[in-house]
Amino acid sequence: MNRDEIAGTAVADSVIIGAGLCGLMAAGRLLDSGAGVTLLDKGRSVGGRMATRRIGAGLADHGAQFFSVRADRFAAYAAAWRTQNLIFVWSNGWSDGSVDAVPGSEGHPRYAVRGGMNALPKQLAADLAARGAHIETGVRVTRVMHDHTGWLAEADDGRAWRGRSLVLTPPVPQSLALLDAGGVTLAETERAALDAVAYAPCLCAICRIDGSAWLPAPGAVQRPQSDIAWIADNQRKGISPHAAVLTLHGSPAWSAAHYNDADDMLRERFLAALREWSGGDEKLRELQIKRWRYALPTHLFPATHLRAAGLPPLYFGGDGFGSPRVEGAILSGLTLGDLLSAELG
Repeated sequence: MNRDEIAGTAVADSVIIGAGLCGLMAAGRLLDSGAGVTLLDKGRSVGGRMATRRIGAGLADHGAQFFSVRADRFAAYAAAWRTQNLIFVWSNGWSDGSVDAVPGSEGHPRYAVRGGMNALPKQLAADLAARGAHIETGVRVTRVMHDHTGWLAEADDGRAWRGRSLVLTPPVPQSLALLDAGGVTLAETERAALDAVAYAPCLCAICRIDGSAWLPAPGAVQRPQSDIAWIADNQRKGISPHAAVLTLHGSPAWSAAHYNDADDMLRERFLAALREWSGGDEKLRELQIKRWRYALPTHLFPATHLRAAGLPPLYFGGDGFGSPRVEGAILSGLTLGDLLSAELG
């Protein structure tokens, strides 16, 4: 795209990069204030780690497995989603790994999404689009820059989008890479704080099997000290009625140590864990490996967001800000949307 074409690009009130839950919730609050929003994501679908994959006749949640609700503000949204029959309570606790163990309760229900975790962000995106948001997936933004009009986001295919403001919700290293590519400099203290945000990876296997696994109720085992720390039966969870599909997650430490191993090597380790609960290799019909490089924030930014100083409106947010996981991403997005709405007027 040449300079004249870029100059003629329509200017939205805000360009949001990343259509995970943080970006979607921020977009919703901006629309509530009457702002125009462009939402871009590199994935084939919205949702980020709220990811569901089809495997044979089955479905598997292979990123986030559930979410819990603690904050009152999030509770109001969760209650509405439950009324709309979008989410349901999967369990109040998990087995400690023993098939005889009774899942305990911590007082916080674990919610799952009907049709798989990705169905929730898809519904949120459809609602935003109906309200006028411009949403594009499959967009790989390579750099962001600013000028007198605000911000410019450029993609690897030459397309560009302009906004009076910019919201970055990807994992922090990816957001900083976009700024570096565009020559954008942050205040030294802000850059240091963002550089300190860290994530653990997660190696995942999705296994379609014949019959069923021997997992204890409610169909999931959480073993934080094991190499394979999580095993769940998507059929018993209620999202894969036509096939038994198991999701296995490696622990943060094991995933970091073996992240670059070949799939064949990873397959053998996942199969060893699968044998404990399914009975043998003869039940396996298909196994897929998935890598999540930024799966679990291990060092958080201390607040729900960062507004960069000395620049046109630039906000950072996501599950690495304030608190981790699904709830952290949602609370970050809501705060971002409210603060940016006020700044844009």
